[in-house]
Amino acid sequence: MKGRRDPLISSRASRAALVLAAIAYLVLVLILPLLSVFGNALAKGVGVFMDSLKDPDARAAIHLTLTVAAIAVPLNTITGIAGAWAITKFDFPGKGFLVTLVDLPFSVSPVVTGLVYILLFGAQGLLGPILAEHNIKIVFAIPGIVLATMFVTFPFVARELIPLMTEQGRSDEEAAMSLGANGWQTFFRVTLPNIRWGLLYGVLLCNARAMGEFGAVSVVSGHIRGETNTMPLHIEILYNEYNYVAAFAVASLLAMLALVTLVLKTVLEWLSGHEPVGRGH
Repeated sequence: MKGRRDPLISSRASRAALVLAAIAYLVLVLILPLLSVFGNALAKGVGVFMDSLKDPDARAAIHLTLTVAAIAVPLNTITGIAGAWAITKFDFPGKGFLVTLVDLPFSVSPVVTGLVYILLFGAQGLLGPILAEHNIKIVFAIPGIVLATMFVTFPFVARELIPLMTEQGRSDEEAAMSLGANGWQTFFRVTLPNIRWGLLYGVLLCNARAMGEFGAVSVVSGHIRGETNTMPLHIEILYNEYNYVAAFAVASLLAMLALVTLVLKTVLEWLSGHEPVGRGH
């Protein structure tokens, strides 16, 4: 019939429009900002870029960021696995409350988290006088930065594992226990192989957030240059001092870490999707 549009053509046109809109959005909010970061970092040449990264304060910030991540991520991995195991494999009073605690860092502002640590461990805080008597320094020092980072990044491993372990159920573990396996043997030989891809993905996200955390760390660090400044804090200081090239040089490292995280995420998803039937996730 004349004047009637072909539904197939209309559907293709709608899909094409949606795809173009999505691509345009990604270019605007992701690709262009990333290109801007690298462009500004190299605005005065590779030599200036490298000198910015070799600066003692920049090197200290990079070292501190890696150190904090190296401490916080393994600890959160262990506690995340333990929390997910307890929630999915056992029934006990207060189980719903434990699930709520796992999600708590998602609902609390990182700045509020930092303030809570100040109120607890600061010089005028609840435990401040006791810590001062024993010459223990938490806030404005590395321990406070680690604690704040651990709190903010805690849910990432647990939240990756809980849905996966819930879907898998308890039958495999119960079968292993009935055959005489103890708790450790059951975990390492049965549970861990089934959750390894989800675990790796959670660790990857936890590490990315730990390196990029700003709000909570900013409050508890004290912004001591060369001592308690992580990479995000160092970038802020350089930018406020109008040292844009150095700021974007350090920011480019964080951007590269984000790109590496994205690549690893894609690889993990591909590997888990090509896992032979009957082996793991």
